Amino acid sequence: MHTVATEESGRTRILLAAGEVDAFAAPDLVSAFLEIHGATHVLVDLTRVSFMDSTALGAIVRNVRELGEDGAEVQVVLPSGSARRIFEITTLDRVLPVAPSRDEGLAALGAD
Repeated sequence: MHTVATEESGRTRILLAAGEVDAFAAPDLVSAFLEIHGATHVLVDLTRVSFMDSTALGAIVRNVRELGEDGAEVQVVLPSGSARRIFEITTLDRVLPVAPSRDEGLAALGAD
């Protein structure tokens, strides 16, 4: 089971994912990214993700890249525990604009 939602904090749009984020959840991720398309400050909060597969990871990486190419500042808060492993194995934890926590990600984006 998973949830994907969007919310706002000041001038920052937040994509919040939770639970098992896999191929079944990927369309929900894509829809949420479409909803925040055009935002100039985006935080992708994955702290509540318990599992992630390569399909969902690909959707996140592709959309984070596209947001950056469109001029958005983006921060990604990675999950902890076993869900983080896919980021470490692929070294995406070193490539993505990663923040250690939601608060630090918002601060890096200059959230009000």
